[in-house]
Amino acid sequence: MNYSKRVKKLQAKLRRKKVDALLVSQPENRRYLSGYRGGDHGIGETSGVLIIPSSGPIYLLTDFRYQLQAEKDVPWATVLIYRKGVLKLLSKLLPDLKVKNMGFESHYTLHSVAEKMKVSLGKKGIKLVPTVDLIERMRIIKDEDEIALIRASVRLNEEVFQEIFPTISKTQNEIEVALAIESLMRRKGAESASFDSIIATGKNGALPHAVPGNSHIKLNKCLTIDMGLVLQGYCSDMTRNFVPGKASKKYIKLHRLVRKAQLAGMNSIRAGIVGRNVDKKARKIIDDAGYGSNFGHGLGHGVGLAVHEEPRLSPLSSKKLRAGMIVTVEPGVYIPGWGGIRLENMVVVREDGYENLNKDMTWLDI
Repeated sequence: MNYSKRVKKLQAKLRRKKVDALLVSQPENRRYLSGYRGGDHGIGETSGVLIIPSSGPIYLLTDFRYQLQAEKDVPWATVLIYRKGVLKLLSKLLPDLKVKNMGFESHYTLHSVAEKMKVSLGKKGIKLVPTVDLIERMRIIKDEDEIALIRASVRLNEEVFQEIFPTISKTQNEIEVALAIESLMRRKGAESASFDSIIATGKNGALPHAVPGNSHIKLNKCLTIDMGLVLQGYCSDMTRNFVPGKASKKYIKLHRLVRKAQLAGMNSIRAGIVGRNVDKKARKIIDDAGYGSNFGHGLGHGVGLAVHEEPRLSPLSSKKLRAGMIVTVEPGVYIPGWGGIRLENMVVVREDGYENLNKDMTWLDI
């Protein structure tokens, strides 16, 4: 990854906005700009922050726990260890860098943290400048190196599913299937699951984000598996729906309907189309079949270093798609008391169409 190129692009933005430096604390943004893999245990506890001056070298501030990791991941940056808290170190470092206006990620930084910084840094004559999505707007377009990593993540995710599928039985409950999937992901080299796997048998499939429970896998009923993994920082996200045993005529009809909607959405994707119009193409198929009220979520979302990021495909999406964006296409029909069907692939937006990153299609057409 060309981290230097990304940093220089961001620094040019900071100079245009007359911001002397940017404090980067959002984990995916840290990794995008530096390759630093340190993980946060929550928004209130950080493994480190980046200081990106408007010109010159960058700094990674962390504590003793992550010192060796930081020095290994980001050898080209200056790693500084804070022993009395990050604010103490910022109060010393920023004046040395002649920072008068410091940007921070206002959409991610806790209000309480921002207030403490305002007081602490204000004593040094430093003004806080809230920023929104400076780095996210860079991340939304993937370069070919990133696309290759995401493609590999998708392929590994499919491989895990293919190995797990034959082992699923009525003796297992949803939790056991989820554990088998996530264990195999790690054994095959994934950093982690990109989200908690969704395993929903029978009527539980009516919940789009069902939480795996003690329900045993039901024969002759629909089963939803929504799974994804992280490989070298990049996420995959895939949903497969099938019936262990014999599928009913109703299931086959609805599965074909959802697949038709998915294809309509995918086939409309190209650079320049507005996100809501992709959603509209798929949604019309389901609406016309009389199931519009059973499809209540957006058609898709961006995927990259985060499993849910921009752009969105929904009735509210006003942004045009651009080449290099990666989105999911995941229509669904959810019927309380019966179950649900969702089919999800990931695609790359290209100038004249799309590239389907999923190659395992046998589970989609019945």
